[in-house]
Amino acid sequence: MTPLDLFSLQGRTALVTGSSRSIGYALARALGLAGARVVLNGRDRAALESAAQALATEGVDATFEAFDVTDSTAVEMGVEAVEARVGPIDILVNNAGMQDRAPLESFTDEQWERITATNLDSVFYVSRAVARRMIPRGEGRIVNICSVQCELSRPGIAPYAATKAGVRMLTKGMCGDWAPKGLRVNAIAPGYFATDLTSALVENREFSDWLERRTPAGRWGQLEDLAGTVVFLTSDAAEFVNGQTIFVDGGITCVL
Repeated sequence: MTPLDLFSLQGRTALVTGSSRSIGYALARALGLAGARVVLNGRDRAALESAAQALATEGVDATFEAFDVTDSTAVEMGVEAVEARVGPIDILVNNAGMQDRAPLESFTDEQWERITATNLDSVFYVSRAVARRMIPRGEGRIVNICSVQCELSRPGIAPYAATKAGVRMLTKGMCGDWAPKGLRVNAIAPGYFATDLTSALVENREFSDWLERRTPAGRWGQLEDLAGTVVFLTSDAAEFVNGQTIFVDGGITCVL
């Protein structure tokens, strides 16, 4: 086996949550182009079907399973359906997430509960359901999507930062519990990426200029910047990497 062979995901099945668009879609695409069969997840069946069809035009073996990752019962049923229809899940990428901006003192209970359910509870629910099936097989790879906000914060996003810091520590805890059982659990912390969800910030010249000055790489992240990291962490090349959070942020967390 050559070093390049270590990065192949041929024969693997990957479930990616929140993957009908944006970062989740880019992660699923990267896994699929590396050889994995990809199962897209979200709540909008039409969006998932369209995304799966788009991946198929690039030669990716893609299907989808719609379920709500914030509902533990729906998660259990959804994961069971994937394994029954597609086969054992070898790779899980927990990408589903949301942002809600407001002064912390103005945050309502409903806003807090929605953001914690989407960003943190879902990671626990889906990982637990998948790990229960991976453990008897003695193997599995889980990647949780954090953010630079698990290390840094800005005004108006304290709950988001708290959830992403929670995901980072949950990743370490999963490693502690599941690494002895053959699972690898790591996290990716993206910096500021130009996506449809951040288009207003990208187009805000004042903010964009500030960000480019603040980031050592001098630019916004592009979705393709995440491809190599997710393939690495889910491949045999990362066999001895466990419990880690890799920042893909152009160096923004490294400088003042």
